[in-house]
Amino acid sequence: MTAEVTCTGLTNEGKGLAEWKGKQLEVPQLLPGEKAEVTVTKQGKFENAELKRVIESAEDRVEPPCPYYYECGGCQLQHMSNNAQAGFKQKTIDSLMKPFRKPNPILMMDHPYDYRNKSHTTFGTNQQRQVIGGLYAQNTHEIIPIDRCLIQDPKADEIVETIKDYMRNSKMQPYNEDTGRGFLRHVLIKVGKVSGEIMVVLVAASSEFKGKNKFVKTVRAAHPEITTMLLNVNKRDTSVVLGDQEKVLFGKGTITDTLCGLKFEISAKSFYQINPSQTEKLYGKAIEMAELTGKETVIDAYCGIGTIGLVASKEAGKVIGVELNKDAVKDAIRNSKRNGVKNARFYKGDAGEFMVEMAARGERAEVVIMDPPRSGSDEAFLSSVAKLKPARVVYVSCNPDTQARDLKYLVKHGYKVEEIQPVDMFPQTYHVESVAKLTRK
Repeated sequence: MTAEVTCTGLTNEGKGLAEWKGKQLEVPQLLPGEKAEVTVTKQGKFENAELKRVIESAEDRVEPPCPYYYECGGCQLQHMSNNAQAGFKQKTIDSLMKPFRKPNPILMMDHPYDYRNKSHTTFGTNQQRQVIGGLYAQNTHEIIPIDRCLIQDPKADEIVETIKDYMRNSKMQPYNEDTGRGFLRHVLIKVGKVSGEIMVVLVAASSEFKGKNKFVKTVRAAHPEITTMLLNVNKRDTSVVLGDQEKVLFGKGTITDTLCGLKFEISAKSFYQINPSQTEKLYGKAIEMAELTGKETVIDAYCGIGTIGLVASKEAGKVIGVELNKDAVKDAIRNSKRNGVKNARFYKGDAGEFMVEMAARGERAEVVIMDPPRSGSDEAFLSSVAKLKPARVVYVSCNPDTQARDLKYLVKHGYKVEEIQPVDMFPQTYHVESVAKLTRK
């Protein structure tokens, strides 16, 4: 069914809101004040709305620079001007944080493209049985052939194009999910934005790689800046990209990069912030909020490969990093040694339990820095913070919705929110990172 609607506002995911037959529709790529024709389809109890054409445009509308924008779904805000994106993100965070205080103005990015240091391409064939590589269309396993993604490092796209050409001129076949035949599933590329080092990971369905020497030689001849190549074997029928088996084809199997003046070693599986230049702004703000004098004990909860804890170690008395993922802990210890950091220790374990045990032994920590996953923290962890009673809590979040929920708990248990700083880590998408400073009342 086609309907004519007027957009009255935006959801937190940047979709346009419009009234239709007493119901509220959510229309992707529609802006406030715009009049548009939309296609409405019913799915069970819900109505799905798609933008057909804009009748009256808003001033904030721009032509998306990416030719794949409307089918890909990886970016949601390219139809908005940069100023409009900043305004939308600020409004979202202001509304979520209203119970606590007014957030600072959002820290935007000067050049909001080419920022992703990690890219992931899925390989397959089209109806003419030609090799294609790109991203899955939203909510499907249908590959959209993409030559250039504007938010990832351009070098990664060039390398993928070379791999596609190699496949078209050789017997290397993409893996087919339906038949279970073929070799190459995905290519993962990580770029050290400061070091210039590049890692290429081939994710294959088999460990038997015929013609591997020729492949490595061909790709490296076209891109001598590649410093390491790996083969990752994933035989499982799963949406998880990387398998457990890994073999180095060339180089040392890792790359290094510099963040906040420290060198970090990055493996195929290690988590490393996607947008390093904005991460430096985020971490800089977090360290400022921690108010370190050189005497404090700092707990880095959910510490990952130790990035924020090691940055804090320069100004803290002692840093204790706690993380459940054993590989990440190994990386954190290695990164600590690589940077000559003597006042940081990393432990595998549950950060909440660790802090409860510290409190039971009568030990103290002046500052807790927490950077939980998108689902936020849980009550067990938050109650352990309340038990340990640090003077300051610095909460770094990649999901302000769950951050607002967790701040509510901490405020109820003796803390006051002193400052909130949003950071635009993922331009062209609706995601916002936020760091909050809490002090004990």
